[in-house]
Amino acid sequence: MNLLWARPGRVGGSEDYFVRQLLGLREVSSEFDLTAFVLPGFEDAHPELAGCRFVTAPLSGQQRPVRVAMEHSWLAREARRRRMSLVHHGGGSVPAIGVQPAVLTVHDLQWHEYPQYVAPLKLRYLRWSTPRSIQRARVIVTPTEFVKRTVVDAYGVDPARIVPVLLGMEPELGAAATDEGTLRARYGLGSGPIVVYPAMTHPHKRQDFLVDLVAGPWADITLVLTGGEGSAEGALRKRIDARGVRHRVIRTGRVPAADRDGLIKMAMAVAFPSEYEGFGAPALEAMALGTPLIASDRGSLPEVVAGAGLVLPLEPDAWAGALHTVGLRRAELVAAGRARVAEYSTRRSAEDLLGAYRLALS
Repeated sequence: MNLLWARPGRVGGSEDYFVRQLLGLREVSSEFDLTAFVLPGFEDAHPELAGCRFVTAPLSGQQRPVRVAMEHSWLAREARRRRMSLVHHGGGSVPAIGVQPAVLTVHDLQWHEYPQYVAPLKLRYLRWSTPRSIQRARVIVTPTEFVKRTVVDAYGVDPARIVPVLLGMEPELGAAATDEGTLRARYGLGSGPIVVYPAMTHPHKRQDFLVDLVAGPWADITLVLTGGEGSAEGALRKRIDARGVRHRVIRTGRVPAADRDGLIKMAMAVAFPSEYEGFGAPALEAMALGTPLIASDRGSLPEVVAGAGLVLPLEPDAWAGALHTVGLRRAELVAAGRARVAEYSTRRSAEDLLGAYRLALS
C-alpha cells in the first residue's frame, strides 16, 4: 500500500480513510500479506496501528515533487525487491514505473468540478496525471457510488473496473473522548451551546457560510472550527473579523482524536456545509457519537447521510432555522444516525477492499 502522499496530519480525511482501512484489515483474515510504505512520522502519528507492517521512506515528505519522484524510483525498486504481487496507490495517482497490477484509490474529483479552488500548477498536474493513472490502474477504488459515477462520467471508465469501498467507522470511536468540562476550559468555549465543524480551511469546505450564520440567525451559539489550515485560511480570518464574530467563532486548529470526539459529543449539532465531498467522514463521526448532523446537499453527502440528518440546500435561508429543527427532532435524528452508522464498519470496509485486490489479480 503506497501511502507516501499522506503527510501525517496534513491531508485531512483521506488519511483517516486509510487509517480506518488498515484498522479493518487487521480484523479480517485473508490470503494477503500487507506492507504499507509511509513517510517519517506516520507510525508515531497513528499508534492505534501498532502491529501493521510499515516501511518508512528515506525522505522528509515536505516537497510534493520529491515524493512523486520517490514513487517512481525508490518505491518501484522496493516493491520489486520485496516481490510484491500488487501495489495499491492511495493518493490518486499511479506512477509510470512500478509493480503491476495496480489498484488506485480516487478519493474525489473535486478539482474537476471546482478548478478555481486549485492552484494553477497543481491543476495542470492533476489534469495530466489523473487520466494516465486511471488508465494504468487495473482496478479503481472509490469511497462512494457518487465518486464512482463521476469517474465513469469524466473518463469513460468501464464501471466493472471500479469498486466502491466505503469508509469504516471503528466501534470504539468516542470511548476515550475528552470530557466536556475539560474541553470548555481548554478551548475557552464558555457555558453556552456549541456547533462544531471539523474540516481544513479549503475553499470548498465553506466555513465562511457558517460564519455568516453566526453573525445572523445563529447568534446564540458558539461555532467551533477544528482542522488544519488550508488555502482559504486567510480569507476566513478576514471574514470572521469583518462580521464581528471573533468572540463566538473558536479556531482550535487540528485537535487530538479524543478532543475531536469530545467536542462532537457535546455539540448541539455538527454542521457540514461543504460544496463537495467524496465521502465526508465527519458526517459518520457525528452519527456514531450521537450528535445531530446538518449537511449540505452537495457531492456525496446525500448518499452518505441517507435521511439520518438534515440535508439542506447551501442557502442561508434554508439553514436559518436548522438549529431549531434539530432541537425539536434531536432524539429522532440521533437514533437515525446510530442506525445509519451501523452500516459502516471497518470490517466491511476491509472486506470490500480485499475484494478489489482479488479482482485486480484475477
